[in-house]
Amino acid sequence: MDNANEAQLEKYKDLAKDNPTGFKVIINEFKKDKIAIASVVILAILWIGIFVGAALLDKEKVMTVDILNSYVKPGEAGHILGTDQGGRDLLGQLIIGARNSIVIGMAVTIFTSAIGIIIGLIIGYYGGWLDNVIMRIIDFIQILPTMMIIIVFVTVVPKYSMFTFVAIFTAFYWPGMARLVRSKALAESKKDYVNASKTMGTSDLKTMFTGILPNISSILIVDMTLSFAGNIGIETGLSFLGFGLPPTDPSLGTLIALARKPEVIQDKLYVWLPASLLILVMMLSINYIGQALRRASDAKQRKG
Repeated sequence: MDNANEAQLEKYKDLAKDNPTGFKVIINEFKKDKIAIASVVILAILWIGIFVGAALLDKEKVMTVDILNSYVKPGEAGHILGTDQGGRDLLGQLIIGARNSIVIGMAVTIFTSAIGIIIGLIIGYYGGWLDNVIMRIIDFIQILPTMMIIIVFVTVVPKYSMFTFVAIFTAFYWPGMARLVRSKALAESKKDYVNASKTMGTSDLKTMFTGILPNISSILIVDMTLSFAGNIGIETGLSFLGFGLPPTDPSLGTLIALARKPEVIQDKLYVWLPASLLILVMMLSINYIGQALRRASDAKQRKG
């Protein structure tokens, strides 16, 4: 009897090895991808430096105009990266601007994902007329010229702030996540464990959020990671065009926008190049991490 139990225990151990948990699959995938590991390390170092530095800096002092120190070169007069046309310290603007861009990208990703997940789960689970009505609304929002509408709202809204920008952004970018969750929830709602939950009298909310959602979480994490990079890029692009954050709040886009002047882009690389390199490194790192997570998600689906 003991030998039989030991044999069965070994069998379960072998099955556990062949079917590792989601976290172990992610770890194994990252071990195979040195670029993804390097991306995690680079992002961690950058973000720690950015958020700690932004907490220590005085934004009012950084954004104070000092014409006498206009276009000071890097390393001169105590300015490590130099100053812009208004004599404002570029390093301080870079740190605070990067913090603002990351916070906006993260906030938009969280809010759009939360709204999209809730709506997508509901219409994917219930289907029927509710699905038809909400999907037509989603289709309508997605065919709108979103960027132009955001620019119009930014132009006409009084007392514009970072919160306002995130709210406007979120109002138009949740349908993508809702459509993704809906398609996955539709497939999951037809599986045996959902039917068993209904038979046992489990509430619909519990079935959706403790049954269906965990089973589709891997693909959602991947989509949120890649969307995060995209949201930072959109905010940077709008700020570059002058429709992002208010002038009192620096952003990576506003620093890159300084290169629109011919004399700056040719002779004063220190004004715009650090911000350009920072956004490039962050985008590449986030995308490499997202690709590794996607491969881990695919591997988990194949194994289980």
